[in-house]
Order: sequence, then structure tokens, then C-alpha cells
Amino acid sequence: MFLCAVLVSGSFPVGAAISRDIDPAALTLIRFALASLLFAPVVWYRCGLAVSLSALLRYFCISAVLVIFFWCMFLSLRYTSALNTSAIFTLVPSFSGIYAMLLSRERLGKARLAALFFGISGALWIVFRGDIRLLTSLAWNRGDLIFLAGCLVMGLYTPLVHKLHRGEPMVQMAFWVTVTGTIWLLIPGGSRLIAMQAADISGTVWLGIFYLAVFSTIITFFLTQYCILFIGPTRAMAYSYLYPALVLVIDLVFGGVWPGIRILPGVFIVLCAMFVVQSMTTEQIDLQ
Repeated sequence: MFLCAVLVSGSFPVGAAISRDIDPAALTLIRFALASLLFAPVVWYRCGLAVSLSALLRYFCISAVLVIFFWCMFLSLRYTSALNTSAIFTLVPSFSGIYAMLLSRERLGKARLAALFFGISGALWIVFRGDIRLLTSLAWNRGDLIFLAGCLVMGLYTPLVHKLHRGEPMVQMAFWVTVTGTIWLLIPGGSRLIAMQAADISGTVWLGIFYLAVFSTIITFFLTQYCILFIGPTRAMAYSYLYPALVLVIDLVFGGVWPGIRILPGVFIVLCAMFVVQSMTTEQIDLQ
């Protein structure tokens, strides 16, 4: 899961690097289409490609959440930093917990409530650089607000998967979610993609798209599914709290600008949220 967190964290600076060179809807469409094509042989070998209409409708509901989130992500990275988006993303587990409580009457429990509090506190600290005046004036930039909206929608993903899963293999569900997501994206991104020419897309952008489709989509899916069998979904989810610290390190390694020491307490608080969830016993996880 640590390797998974590194790969997902890499998608924030990669997205920031290429989002200004390609339309966000077209970028998300290419990512989903490429992931679907690479996923198809694996799913065909393991499960077959047959799917019912009722299953497709369920997958369309789930993929709509992902499409909105990733479109918001790539659009927001035109206006804000990879570090800010990674910090805001730590709010997704909290949103998911609230949605699960409302939709499935799931009890959050004291540990997850504590993690929710730490996660929100740390994310706000990083976004506002520890400046209380910015926090009290709610000085969100345009990109932060766009990505926050995406994260509010993304919080529905886990509760929807839990509610709409009918016992099929998760690899089959993941494949058809990417396929239906590609279909959704044809609406806003199809015409823009047609208007583009392959020569207009630089090699750097293609490398970024390949990374997003393969490493931060397909490989992380298999890593997560494998690890959930051993540590459970709650502990696996907790690794998302590592994203701000990892994005900070990755950004600095590739020549990014040090954002200042004032953000470090926020990173520390977010890491505390991770350790709160990691310290939960198996019995607590089962109850929640």
C-alpha cells in the first residue's frame, strides 16, 4: 500500500505538468480509454466480457463519480498546486464515511471520527499554509474550490461500490467502470479529442497519460485489491493520508519549489490521521 500511495501521489505532479497542454475532458477520456484497452485482455482471460444491462446501469452510476472527480482534478491543476490537491484529497475518506453513514447507516466509530478530525485539520493547514488569516477569510483559490467539489463527489465512490456490488469479481467491476466512464467522457471530450491532432500532443504529455492510465490506475487497482485481503479496506484507505507528504517529496526531487516550513505541521497532522486508523484493531474494522 505504501508503493500504491507513491504511485497515486505521482499522479498529482504528473497531472499538474500536463494539464495546461491538453483539454481536461480530452485528457480524462484518453486516460479512461487507454486503461480500458489495457484492462480488457486481463478481464477477458479471468472473467469473460459478457455483461448484463442491469450491471451496465450500475457501472454507469459508479463511473459518473470518477469521471466528475478526474475532470475536476485536471481542471483544478491549471489553477492550484499538486500539493494543495493532494491535501484536499485527504478529505475524501471523511466524506466517504459521512456518505456511508447516511446511505448505509454505517457507524463511524471513535477512531474514524478522530481520523476525520485530524485529516480535515491537516488538509486545511496545508492548503492555507498555516496562515490563520487566510483560513478565517476562506481564501480558497479557484483550483482549490474546483477540486474540493470533485472530492465531495468522489466521496460517494466507496459507498456506491459497496451498495451496488453484486458479488462479481472486482476486476470485472473495475473494467466496466472504466469502459462506462469512457462512454460518459465521449460527451464532453469526444469533439475536443477529434479536433486535436496527434502531432499537437507532445511526447511528454503522452508519457504523462501513460503513467496515469497504467501506474496510477491499473497497477494501483491490483495493489489495493491484493492488500485489502490482508489488512482490510479501512487500513488500506488510511494510506491516502500519506499523499501530501509524498507529493511534497516527489515535487522537490523533480525540481519543485519548497513551499515553506509552515506547512510541515499540517503534514504531521495528516500523518497522525493515518496512524489513528492504522492503530485500529481488526475487531474495530469489522464493526465499522
